Amino acid sequence: MSDIPKAFYLTPQIERYVVDHSAPLDDVQRELIEETQALGFIAIMQIAPEQGVFMEQFARAIGARRVIEVGTFTGFSSLCLARAVGPQGSVLCCDLSEEWTTIGRRYWKRAGVADRIDLRIGPAADTLAALPPDPVYDLGFIDADKVGYRRYYEEILARLRPNGVIFVDNVLWVGTVVDPDTTGEDVEAIRDFNDFVIRDPRVEVAMLTLGDGLSMIRKKG
Repeated sequence: MSDIPKAFYLTPQIERYVVDHSAPLDDVQRELIEETQALGFIAIMQIAPEQGVFMEQFARAIGARRVIEVGTFTGFSSLCLARAVGPQGSVLCCDLSEEWTTIGRRYWKRAGVADRIDLRIGPAADTLAALPPDPVYDLGFIDADKVGYRRYYEEILARLRPNGVIFVDNVLWVGTVVDPDTTGEDVEAIRDFNDFVIRDPRVEVAMLTLGDGLSMIRKKG
């Protein structure tokens, strides 16, 4: 586990306490986290362990069987979600990188969930737009390029069943969303997305202080 907490407002000691008092990670999950951390600074792209535990538990609780993910990186989030959906479920993963997702493929196989994961390499917007329009997905997860969030959100929401949920990561952007002196394409895209979602009459949102901020967005029935 990294000595630097993913949640910018937690000390390493508190994050360790949180992880130790949540459902335990198995050996495959822990080893995937460790291999990703060894990559260096790029490992910041991996979701926090407590986020993975939360999303896995949530997916189990709602009986999710069809999940769609945008932004897979080394595959920790997809591993958690694939465990949750069970042998009859499926997780569609969208990512641009063969390099990072190759790491994920190894761990999915070790965990016995590779047959539940459909990894599609290419621009996520194109992959999503090519999907059938039927609202068949139970759960979505967005953790990719921030300027693409609105597009990914619209494409997934259209295919999400009523009362389905979309999780969106990095909605606090290391706390800079509230700092008017912080500018740039990414933080401004996050602010615009957050402002849009809270006003969207199609959904209800709860912004959670997990990791770097995780919005839970429910499609109204």
